[in-house]
Amino acid sequence: MSEQSTTSDNVVWQNHTVTREQRQVANGHKPVVLWYTGLSGSGKSTIANAVDIMLFERNCHTYLLDGDNVRHGLNGDLTFTDKDRVENIRRIGEVSKLFVDAGLIVSTAFISPFSSDRKMVRTQLTEEQFVEIFVDTPLDICEKRDPKGLYKKARNGEIKNFTGIDSAYDVPVNPELHLKTDGLSVEECAQVVINKLLELGIID
Repeated sequence: MSEQSTTSDNVVWQNHTVTREQRQVANGHKPVVLWYTGLSGSGKSTIANAVDIMLFERNCHTYLLDGDNVRHGLNGDLTFTDKDRVENIRRIGEVSKLFVDAGLIVSTAFISPFSSDRKMVRTQLTEEQFVEIFVDTPLDICEKRDPKGLYKKARNGEIKNFTGIDSAYDVPVNPELHLKTDGLSVEECAQVVINKLLELGIID
């Protein structure tokens, strides 16, 4: 895959008068990207939404970027080939950086199957601004849930390049959080995330 420049010609970065640090003080918490990754049906969006509710109840300034929702607009022109999956995550990484600059806690719920892509987003932020959360749900459980009927279609050959079936998923090696969802409720998983944010000093 050939590399392409991600910066347009003849443009200059415009610095803002209101800084990220000022927004952080006004918001009362540190900005961060909560990067949920895992197989389709693992519970990424459900857990991210539960965490978002808990943070909202703490008066935190948040936003949740969901994989399907983003593909309705910003990434509606992308397919599920490896090349387009890379571009999908690149765009989300750039949007996440803007949310962090705005001082928000942004949750992203995407399969993001390739470790190189997750690393790419991580390196664009400071160490404390990126928290990788591996939602570890066994494939057989994801297939049993199959809330969108995608695994059945993939097994029948109706969907190509489906992660976990005929497209690879790179298991996170050293995520900040490893949620083994088998045996844990959504609320318990969400509380683990909140506890991690407290431990990291993102919220208090």
